[in-house]
Amino acid sequence: MKDVPYTFQLEPPDFIPSTYDNHIQRRLSAMRGQYADEAALAQMLEQEDTLLYDVYELRRPEIAGEILHGISIVHPGKVGDEYFMTKGHFHSVLETAEIYYCLKGQGVMVMETPEGEWAVEALYPGRVLYVLPRWAHRSVNTGCEEDLVTFFAYPGNAGHDYGTIETHGFRKLVVERDGQMAIVDNPRWQPPSSRA
Repeated sequence: MKDVPYTFQLEPPDFIPSTYDNHIQRRLSAMRGQYADEAALAQMLEQEDTLLYDVYELRRPEIAGEILHGISIVHPGKVGDEYFMTKGHFHSVLETAEIYYCLKGQGVMVMETPEGEWAVEALYPGRVLYVLPRWAHRSVNTGCEEDLVTFFAYPGNAGHDYGTIETHGFRKLVVERDGQMAIVDNPRWQPPSSRA
């Protein structure tokens, strides 16, 4: 972690930061229970624990006043008919926003609030997405062959709540239907009134 102002490069084609403090790799085994087709996930795991996405973080203190930032790279592929995606999260401090800037690839951001609102926004190079406070969010790579690469930034004290999504999922899934991306209801999602 640097204690003076700093710069870094994001060079194509990969956009991996020229310097970073932490590299997170999420594999298929970390996404058990997140994909609708559990049989397809189990079958894939028998062959290989596929790398779904990488996160490169530039560390800053996790306090108000700081801005945490880095690069997310979601690789192409599907589990059954559902595209590779990130785990997705709310922020622990629910009233916290986040900004994403797409550098490469094609995808969407799936978002929802605890109150039941949902949205899906396209991601493509040059597009900036502002995720409002209270909105959980998950990146999905809808491209067939290319990584989905985004730069992200959010307040240092935001924290991450992965548990809510791991337990209840998102209301919407992003799947391939007849060669096209489609947004469908998640049959395993529980509405807030029926949650324990």
